[in-house]
Amino acid sequence: MILTLITLALAAFGFVWGKIRADVVALIALMVLTVGGIITTQEALSGFSNSIVIMMVGLFVVGGAIFNTGLAKTIGARLLKLGGGSETRLFLVVMCGTAIIGGFVSNTGTVALMLPIVVSMAAVSGGSPRRLLMPLAFASSLGGMLTLIGTPPNLVIAEVWENFSEKPLTFFTFLPAGAVCLLAGTMLLIPLSKWFLSKRPSDGNGVQTHRSLPDIVEEYGLNADLYLVSVGSGSPICGHTLASLHLRGDYGIEILEVRSGDKSGRLIKNIVQEAPTASTKIEAGDNLYLRGKKEDIGRFVVDFRLTLDATNSDRSQLQFYDIGIAEIVPLPNSPVLKDTIAAIDFSNRFGVNVIGIRRKTNYITHNLGECTVRPGDVLLVQGTWKDIDSLSHETSNWVVLGQPLSEAAKVTLDYKAPIAAIIMLLMVAGLVFEVVPAVITVILAALAMVLTGCFRNVSDAYKTINWESIVLIAAMMPMSFALEKTGVSEMVSSTLVEALGSLGPHWLLAGVYFTTSIMTLFISNTATAVLLAPIALESAVAFGVNPLPFLFAVTFGASLCFASPFSTPPNALVMPAGQYTFMDYVKVGLPLQLLLGILMIFVLPLFFPF
Repeated sequence: MILTLITLALAAFGFVWGKIRADVVALIALMVLTVGGIITTQEALSGFSNSIVIMMVGLFVVGGAIFNTGLAKTIGARLLKLGGGSETRLFLVVMCGTAIIGGFVSNTGTVALMLPIVVSMAAVSGGSPRRLLMPLAFASSLGGMLTLIGTPPNLVIAEVWENFSEKPLTFFTFLPAGAVCLLAGTMLLIPLSKWFLSKRPSDGNGVQTHRSLPDIVEEYGLNADLYLVSVGSGSPICGHTLASLHLRGDYGIEILEVRSGDKSGRLIKNIVQEAPTASTKIEAGDNLYLRGKKEDIGRFVVDFRLTLDATNSDRSQLQFYDIGIAEIVPLPNSPVLKDTIAAIDFSNRFGVNVIGIRRKTNYITHNLGECTVRPGDVLLVQGTWKDIDSLSHETSNWVVLGQPLSEAAKVTLDYKAPIAAIIMLLMVAGLVFEVVPAVITVILAALAMVLTGCFRNVSDAYKTINWESIVLIAAMMPMSFALEKTGVSEMVSSTLVEALGSLGPHWLLAGVYFTTSIMTLFISNTATAVLLAPIALESAVAFGVNPLPFLFAVTFGASLCFASPFSTPPNALVMPAGQYTFMDYVKVGLPLQLLLGILMIFVLPLFFPF
């Protein structure tokens, strides 16, 4: 028992200290308890096979796909309209929306669903995600108190009550007390989040460390004289290579991209982009992105019976799904200096095309083949992301500005957003109706996101998983075995209940609530509810009062635990995205947890009299 208490105390100190990563602190504590013989190897590793932990992995992938396809940005834009430009109103939209979803979907699933949406909302509105993400996690737990299925502890006390009274709790028995708790929690979080979750200085220093792809496009004016031309099946251009068309010589125009598979009006789209080369063959259904004078483009369209998109829609703008752009700076001793772009032959030698030159304050985007590369020039190249990245290895010739593969990862596959939305809705339906176990539903959704192309590759899907949060939760879960096996849990709960029971039912209720609340800081809320629900029931019966408010004190105390990042999976999920420390949870979560606890001690007997 002494080793367990010392280990937990040192772990708590390590979390507060913050000099060692939280997941490493949790692993050290886990190893101490294992080597010390408190828990077995199987018990120590059980957290890594726990269904909640596995579900968190899948939810990270689903959330990543929602973000990667731009679906988060779309939903976030809708919610921003509801926010009406008011920071407080936006805060209320996030809290209420999350709580409602949390009443029907697991709080872990709710946070994973909303996290990328809230991050996008913060980015669009110019606010800090820190102000919204921790309240998001807390709102999911508050929403879980609205219905029977909102959180596992609700089901635990429902089973204990039914076995005792032979009367089941209904789906909305929790709603009155849960609604009061949600309202109070929201009102408390408005000032707490303002005081303690404001922007860090490093978040808003105004220093722009790099230019985005749209910034580069605008700087070079690539969209200014860009035209989208569609190739129909009756066009004589079909089957011809670009070399045979002599676009530059006969029409004075250049082709920047050949895109296929973009079928407007279809729910599911598949876009394939190709950087043009001399051997590129034009097929029916292709979209050509051309740059040149409007009259030259018109003449080309008429000659080859093509269709010009005159709407200037988003489809008429350059996108960077398969191909991208990057700037390269030739070194002073580079052999490419004093050669023309045509002579260097970037296309055949490196698989990229030069589509612009920045020469001091001037930008050259036409007749590039005849331009000679001068010292100080910056060349804008276009090609597949892989080919652009390979230019980085030509260190004797030039320097590639930025990190091409990192830039590629930032490009949203927005044409996949409808697929991601369908998968997300099916996942939510599966979680609500429990057709299969929740963990299976989430894993199926994650696999569907990968297989339908919502990520460029499997590696991108793996990169969305925050392993620090996964290891933190998995390492902390087995702590419950140590507390139970050494008798710490039973000793603490029994002592507090016996000491406070003689003072009256409200004091006994307070003892049950805060014993549960404190224990949930160290073990899972479900394990705490399983352990304390029978004790609360027996204590109420012995005292001669109705056990129902005491059972509700157990589920509220177990679920509304906000003072640490590892007390619930939602708290851990938002920790890396919000860049929170352990003390952030203490500053915001601890007063919220205490004030809600005091409130519920008086509210629960009103709805469930002694």
